[in-house]
Amino acid sequence: MDDIKYSNTHHQHEHSRTNYDDQLDYGTPASQSDVQVTLMIDDREITVPEGTSIMRASIMAGINVPKLCATDSLEAFGSCRLCVVEIEGRRGYPASCTTPVAEGLKVHTQTPKLADIRRGTMELYISDHPLDCLTCATNGDCELQDMAGAVGLREVRYGYEGENHLKAEKDESNPYFTFDPSKCIVCSRCVRACEETQGTYALTISGRGFESKVASGINNFLDSECVSCGACVQACPTATLIEKTVIEHGVPEHSVTTTCAYCGVGCSFDAEMKGEEVVRMVPNKNGGANHGHSCVKGRFAWGYATHKDRITTPMIRKSITDPWQVVGWDEAVNYAASEIKRIEAKYGKHAMGGITSSRCTNEEVYVTQKLVRAVFGTNNVDTCARVCHSPTGYGLKQTLGESAGTQTFDSVMKSDVILIIGANPTDGHPVFASQMKRRLREGAKLIIADPREIDLVKNSPHVHADYHLNLRPGTNVALISALAHVVVTEGLVKEDFVKARCEWDSFVAWRDFVAKPENSPEALADELGVDPAIVRASARMFATGGNGAIYYGLGVTEHSQGSTMVMGIANLAMATGNVGREGVGVNPLRGQNNVQGSCDMGSMPHEYPGYRHVSDEATRALFESAWGRPLSNEPGLRIPNMLDQASEGSFKALYCVGEDIAQSDPNTKHVTHALEQMECVIVQDLFLNETAMYAHVFFPGASFLEKSGTFTNAERRISPVRRVMNPKNGALVNGKQEAGYEDWEITAKLSKALGYEMNYHHASEIMDEIAALTPTFKGVSFKKLDELGSIQWPCNDEAPLGTPTMHIDEFVRGKGKFFITQYVPTTEKVNAKFPLILTTGRILSQYNVGAQTRRTKNVAWHSEDIVEIHPHDAEERGIKEGDWVGITSRAGETVLRVKITERVQPGVIYTTFHHPESGANVITTENSDWATNCPEFKVTAVQVTRVNQLSDWQQHYKTFSEAQLAFAGRDQEAAKIE
Repeated sequence: MDDIKYSNTHHQHEHSRTNYDDQLDYGTPASQSDVQVTLMIDDREITVPEGTSIMRASIMAGINVPKLCATDSLEAFGSCRLCVVEIEGRRGYPASCTTPVAEGLKVHTQTPKLADIRRGTMELYISDHPLDCLTCATNGDCELQDMAGAVGLREVRYGYEGENHLKAEKDESNPYFTFDPSKCIVCSRCVRACEETQGTYALTISGRGFESKVASGINNFLDSECVSCGACVQACPTATLIEKTVIEHGVPEHSVTTTCAYCGVGCSFDAEMKGEEVVRMVPNKNGGANHGHSCVKGRFAWGYATHKDRITTPMIRKSITDPWQVVGWDEAVNYAASEIKRIEAKYGKHAMGGITSSRCTNEEVYVTQKLVRAVFGTNNVDTCARVCHSPTGYGLKQTLGESAGTQTFDSVMKSDVILIIGANPTDGHPVFASQMKRRLREGAKLIIADPREIDLVKNSPHVHADYHLNLRPGTNVALISALAHVVVTEGLVKEDFVKARCEWDSFVAWRDFVAKPENSPEALADELGVDPAIVRASARMFATGGNGAIYYGLGVTEHSQGSTMVMGIANLAMATGNVGREGVGVNPLRGQNNVQGSCDMGSMPHEYPGYRHVSDEATRALFESAWGRPLSNEPGLRIPNMLDQASEGSFKALYCVGEDIAQSDPNTKHVTHALEQMECVIVQDLFLNETAMYAHVFFPGASFLEKSGTFTNAERRISPVRRVMNPKNGALVNGKQEAGYEDWEITAKLSKALGYEMNYHHASEIMDEIAALTPTFKGVSFKKLDELGSIQWPCNDEAPLGTPTMHIDEFVRGKGKFFITQYVPTTEKVNAKFPLILTTGRILSQYNVGAQTRRTKNVAWHSEDIVEIHPHDAEERGIKEGDWVGITSRAGETVLRVKITERVQPGVIYTTFHHPESGANVITTENSDWATNCPEFKVTAVQVTRVNQLSDWQQHYKTFSEAQLAFAGRDQEAAKIE
C-alpha cells in the first residue's frame, strides 16, 4: 500500500453540513508534532503526525468512522460511542476520537461487532428523538440522520413509553436561532464550542444521567451570557440548535465563500444560498483570520442587504429642500457630471473632492481616489480611516518603517504577556478576542490600560486581567512614559536587540528622556490616576514575562497625541525586544472591515497607494504614465479642511462613497452646516444615511453580497469578497428594469461621463493595476487569492506567498528609530462648568454608525445608545438609573438615558455612537491629533444634568430627518422644509 501523507488539499465529501469541498471535518484537531507515526487502518498504511487521533488518521486515509460528538474544531470528548474501533492486541472497543495513533498499530474500523455496537447505540439515541425527519427543517442536513444511515439502522425496537424528552419546550428567545431540547442528544458539542471556541461559558450540562440537558443561564438564551456568536449552532449535529432562516427557507443548495463586511478581523464566510437568496452565513473553517469562528454580526446580521429601507434606484434633486426625483442610471450620472463640470468652471478644481470609506473594497477605494486625482485634478481625497487610525500609519511609519501591524492574529497563541491599550476586543473584534481568550486560558498574562473596566478585566474565572491600568482619558502618553521609565531605570531593556536592530543614538536620547524623574510612575501618579505600584508591576511583567504583544485601538489613536502614543508603543516594543517574531509585535486593531485597505489604496490627500508621498517625482511619474493624466504634487484637503472651506464658501462639490460623515465625524453641527453650503453633494450608499440627507445626487450602492473585490484586515490579510447575488440597484427606466452595478462600476460610469474612461471589465483587473503600481502588492492577484484563500502583504518577489510576520531580520526602514514622546496634556480640560470627561466606544451587537446593524435583529441587544456614569457622580447630581440626562460640552448638547455603573471611574462618563438620534458627535469637539488631524473623540469635557425633554439639536434632527425620508418616498405623508 502507498503511504498516505496528511495534506491540506485532501478533500472528501462527508455529511451535508460539511459537504463543500474545502469543509471536510476530520473529527479532531490536527496535531502539531513533527514526529511521524505509521500504522495500519483497515489494511491501509498511513503516516501521520504523532498525537493524531485514530479518527483523524482514518478520515485522512479516506475511511469515514461514524461520529456524533466529535468535530475537528473541538477537543475530543468521547461521549457518543459511535466511533469505537478494534485494535489488534488490545482489549475492548476504544473511541477512535480519544485514542491517539501509535507506531505499528493495526486498527479495524469496520467489523460485525463494531456494526452491532454502533447500531445499538444509535437505536438508543433515536428512541428518545422525534421521528419527524420529513418535516424537520434540517432534513438532509442532519448528522444524526446521516449517522443512522451510516450504521445501517432501519428500525427501533424501543417505543416511547415511559420517560422521554419529547415534550420539552422550545426556547425561541434568541432572534436568530431556535433551541429545541426535544431533539438534543446531549453530545455536549454546543457546550464545548461555547467554552473552547468562543470562551463565554454561557452553556452547561445540568443534571445527571437521563436528566442531563443543555442549559443556558437561568431562563433562556436571550437573558443568558450568550453572545450569539453561532458557535453552538454550528457545532450542533441535529436540529436542536438551528437558524430561524433555515426553518423559514429550507436547507441551502450551494455556497459561495466571501469575506465579512463588518470589523477589521476579516472573517471568511460561506454564504449558503437558495438561488439568489442567502439562507445562512457559515464561518469558513479555512478562514485565515477566523478558522471557522464568527460573531453575532457576521454570522447573523446580514439582513440589512435586503432591508426595506434600502434605496435601490438613483435619485437627483436641485436642493436639499426639494423632494427626490427617481431617475435612471444614465440620467443620474450625467446630472452629477454636469454639476461637477459647472462647479469646476465656476470655482476651480480645488473646490471639489472625494471621500472613500473603510466599508468599501480595495478596488472601490482605488478607483475613487483615482477619479479625484486623475479626473478632478487634485489630491482632495480623504477617508474615514484617517478619522480613526491615521496616527497608526504615521507613528509606525516613523519608528518601524511600515504603516501597519506587525503580526498575524494567530501570533497571539505564542504570546506570554498581552498588553491591551485603548481597545475592547470582546466588543470590537470578538472573533480575535475569542482566540486571545484561549491563549489566556492557557496561562498568558494580561495587562489592560483603559479608563473603563472592559469585559476582559473580569471576563470570567478563567480569563481576567492581571493588572488594570485605569488611567484618566487623555493621559496615554504619560502612561507609556511611566512604563518605559521602569523598563529603563530597572535595567530591563533588551540591549542586545536594540544594538543589533535599532539606531543607537535615537535609543540613547529616548532612554535618557524616559529615565528622567518626572517620567516615573510616582511623579505621574496624580496625572494618571493609577497606583504607581501597579504601573511598575505591569512594566516588569511586560519586559520580563517572555513574548510580549501589544494590541491597541481607537483609545490610542483618537487623541490629540495619538501619533505620539503610537510611537511610544513602538518604542516600548523595540526596547523590550518584542518585534520581529511570533507572539510579540505592535498590533493595531482596525475598527472596520477595510480600514487597513483604504489606507493602503491611497485615500489620504498626501499619499498615493502604497504610502508614497504625492510630492515624490518618481512615484508621480509612475502614476501619470499609467493613468495618462498630469497629477498634482501638492497634498490635498483632509475632511476637516474640506468642511472648513465649505463653511467659508470655497469648497462646493463632494463625492462621498460609503461614508457617513454627518454621523461619524466630530462636531456634527459644523459638519452638517458645511454640507448645507455645498452645491453638489453626491452620496453613494445603501441607505439614505445622515450625510445623504444633505445630498443632491444619490447613487444606490451594492452590498458586500453583490460585489467582487478584496478587503484587507488588521493583520494585512487581503481576502476575497465574492459576488453571491446580482446587484439590487438596477433602475426602472421607461418600464424596463436596468441591471444593477457594483460600486466600482458606478465610479467608472461617473468618470466616463467626465471624459475619462476607466476600462475595467471586472474588479480583478483593478487589482492587477494596483499590483502593477504598488510594490507591496506586486504579487497579489485574484488568481492567487483563489489558490491561497488570502494573502498578507507585503506580497512580492521576495515574499510570493505573503508576509505573516514583519520586521523579522531588520525593520522595513532598516534600523528601528526611537522617538522622544513628550507628554502634552490635551487642551480639552475639565473645569467647574464642564467637570466630567466623556469618552466613547462600541458595543458588540452594533457596528460603527449602525446603518447596517440597526436594520437587523441586533437591536434586541442595543436599541439605543445610553450613557454610563459612576454612582458617585450620579448621586452628586440626583440622577437615578434610567433617567434622561443632558450632556453638554463646549460644542453642543444632547440627551441620553443613563446607566449607573462602576465600570467607569468617578469623573468619567461613557457612551456609544451607533444611533444617529443620540447625537454623540454633537458634543465631541474639533480637537485632533497634532500630526494627522485624527479627531480627539476620546476626551470631551462635559456636564451632565437631569432633563425631561430632548435637546434642541435632537428636536431639529427629528423634524429634518422625517422630512428627508418623506422626500425619498419613505413616508406616506408629503413633507416640506421651511
